[in-house]
Amino acid sequence: MKIGLIDVDGHHFPNFALMKLSAWHKSKGDIVEWADAMFGNGYDRIYKSKIFTFSPDENSPWSCEVIKGGTGYDIKRRLAPEIEASTLMDYTLYPQYDYSIQFFSRGCIRRCPFCLVHDKEGGIHPVEPVQLNPNGKHIEVLDNNFFANPEWRSAIDYLMKAGQKVNLHGVDVRIMDEEQAYWLNKLRLYKSIHIAWDLPQIDLTPKITEVTRYIKPWKIMCYILVGYNSTMEQDLYRIERCRELGIKPYVMPYRDFDNRTQPSQYAKDLAQYVNKPMLFKSCSFKDFSPRKGFRCEAYFQTDNTITT
Repeated sequence: MKIGLIDVDGHHFPNFALMKLSAWHKSKGDIVEWADAMFGNGYDRIYKSKIFTFSPDENSPWSCEVIKGGTGYDIKRRLAPEIEASTLMDYTLYPQYDYSIQFFSRGCIRRCPFCLVHDKEGGIHPVEPVQLNPNGKHIEVLDNNFFANPEWRSAIDYLMKAGQKVNLHGVDVRIMDEEQAYWLNKLRLYKSIHIAWDLPQIDLTPKITEVTRYIKPWKIMCYILVGYNSTMEQDLYRIERCRELGIKPYVMPYRDFDNRTQPSQYAKDLAQYVNKPMLFKSCSFKDFSPRKGFRCEAYFQTDNTITT
């Protein structure tokens, strides 16, 4: 068979499902390549993967079977069981990236109203690690809630034995204990540990402060969700607590799954200010001027502080 692949979101980050599909088909002797519409009649099957609903779709008139998957199309659709169970990965699809991507668990213990993970993947459950990139220099660990995995110690052992630097994307400080913080600090960290302070109604200052007893603050990045039932006062509170603790905040403006809710101008201005370290360190948000003739001080002079 000749298989064509389409990464609808672009090639900004390796697509896990397409790498699995490619490796599995190649193991069966099939030819796999990025699909080219000029040769549409030459494929036996096309796989299209789309993660984000806001990514424009690919609408070439393919004359063969087309299989669509990914959250951007259908959160319930899965790979075929034999492919899902495979640990083979085709890193040759993305030679521009010199790292591995890895999951030790899927799902999450939480049901956050702004998040699709539990609906898509269910409760937290361990999964078998996949192949690493033979040319990889570090490992991107994409678990949604790394320490909620009942087998997190096995995951730590795997990473320690791999001997590469690690970028952890899903660390929940609400459940982290002293043992977990100890082992996290033992890993060779690549850039930052990623935590999140999504719900302004929960003050995570004590938990984050506790974590900084074991992990240097400059090694931590905190995602801050804005535009989902929060006020400007609540947004700035979370940002300033991170600043005081020496942690890097990173503002994430909310987008809903159906792409009906677009980030407000306020949310985009706040993200631009916070997410550029030089700006964040050089002035206050009130004094920030994102465009000619406008200073963010104007946001403080209105009653419209709700960011949704």
